[in-house]
This record gives sequence, structure tokens and C-alpha cells, in this order.
Amino acid sequence: MSSKSNSKPKSILITGGASGIGLAITRYFAGQPEGHSIAILDVNAATGEAVAAALAAEFPRRTTISFHACDVSSWDEQARVFERVYREHGNALDVVVANAGVSEQGATTLVKLQSESGAGSGERGEEGPRKPSVKTVEVNLLGVVYSVNLAVHYMDKKPHVQDGTSRGSIICTASNAGLYPFPIAPLYAASKFGVIGLVWSTAKVIERAGIQINALAPAVLDTNIAPDKDLFKHMIVTPMETLIRGVDQFLADPTVSGAVAEVHGDKVTIRPPHEFVDEDSRRNIETFWKLGYA
Repeated sequence: MSSKSNSKPKSILITGGASGIGLAITRYFAGQPEGHSIAILDVNAATGEAVAAALAAEFPRRTTISFHACDVSSWDEQARVFERVYREHGNALDVVVANAGVSEQGATTLVKLQSESGAGSGERGEEGPRKPSVKTVEVNLLGVVYSVNLAVHYMDKKPHVQDGTSRGSIICTASNAGLYPFPIAPLYAASKFGVIGLVWSTAKVIERAGIQINALAPAVLDTNIAPDKDLFKHMIVTPMETLIRGVDQFLADPTVSGAVAEVHGDKVTIRPPHEFVDEDSRRNIETFWKLGYA
């Protein structure tokens, strides 16, 4: 599968590119005949090195693949790797897939009800509150914020063109848990709701620079993000091929930006933002944009 927008070699950076969704997207680009330069960022150094070597051997004449160990929740690490990739790819960065993500790995740590900890009804118990783990938010949302900032910085260095082509495309991995209530993992849901809000809200800011930003909101995919593979036995699993169709759809049209594609079954459905509840709300939001500050 290859879109018209992919007719030339591109500089591509994929976070979390060594497994799951990221690996599927990496393979998608590596298998194209254009000969892209692909940088895989992943926190798992051993897996990342092995994946880069395997793909380089599988597609030796088509693409250049490098691996860079990186914890996306660290601004310093992302900034260092982005700058290195930009230089190594000939001072170019065309596509950034902000994909790295983690789950809450079982039951959420956000809340702990007294009734579930052994205390009797109405009793407060001996134990005080515990700070919840916010790693999910740091990786899934803060990491994407850093990736978007860096992607725009380097894409905006590209000369402007008059033919309507994109100066850069950013694709963020959200989830349909960012579209629907997901009570089993509210911090994961919050991080993915945040990514969707980020994409919807950033698109208009960077469109004047000719840079696209879109999001994938997949349903259940069989990846290693889940704590237990047996979980998928109970689920309706979406094929990874459907997600790749969503990626291709975003890259095929340089005018598409601010789109959120729900990837489910064999379908890719563009989900628009919520309708304004009334004209006053619309007017206020639009006035913020016209004034240029909030």
C-alpha cells in the first residue's frame, strides 16, 4: 500500500516504533519502494536494535533504518534524538508518528475505595492516601506534547512551496478510549482524550505553516501494551491492516489536518469534534482565536 504523497523518499521518525502499532507502521514505511530514511525511537534498547537490524536486512535496497533509545516522557532525551535524526537525515524531517504509549497494566491506581480495601462501611481505615502512578499520562500525553513540539520545530525549517504539498505530517496515536468512557483505566483514557484534544486544537495553529497533524484512535488491536495476551480472547480485535489504511489516508491528502480517525474492524471513520452546544459557545471559542490569546 502506498499513497501518492509517498512518491519521494522521506525522513520519518516513529516513537515506540519497535513493537505493536509502532512496529506495524515502521514495517509499512520500510516496505515502500521509495527508500525512506526511518528512525525508530523506543525505550527498549535490545528490542529496538534487533528490529532495526531485521528490517534493514529484509529491505536492504529500499530504506535506511536507525534505532535510538529514548524515553519519550523525557524532554531532554527526545530533544537530543530529534536533533540527531534531523542531522543524520540530511537536515530533513517529513513525517513524525508520535506513537509511544503504555497502559495502566491492570487495575488503575487512580482511586482506591475503602470498601474494596477491607474497611467496614463508613470506616476510614488506617491507611492514608497513596499517590497514583502517572507514568501513563507522562508517556501517552506529555511524550506526545514533546514530540509535536519538536516535529513542528524541525518541519518549519523546510522551505515553503507553492504547489500545496505538505511541509510535514504528524500522526499521533490516540485510542477509542479517548472517545468513550473507559472506567477500567481512567488515567489511560485521560491521556488519550488529551491527545485527541491536542490534535483538534493544534491543527489550526500549524496549518498556516503547511504542517499537518492528525490522530489515530484505534479500537482493540493485538499488541504488547496489554498486561496479558489472554485479554484478547474476550475482545473483538481490529486487524492492524485497518490502522495502516488510516495512516495511508492521512498521508494521501496534504489538506487533511485536525482529523481523528477511529480505526475499528475493517473501517476507518473520521470523528469530528463535538458540536457546539449553542451559538454563544461557538462565538466565544472563535473570539479567542481571533484575539490570539486566552
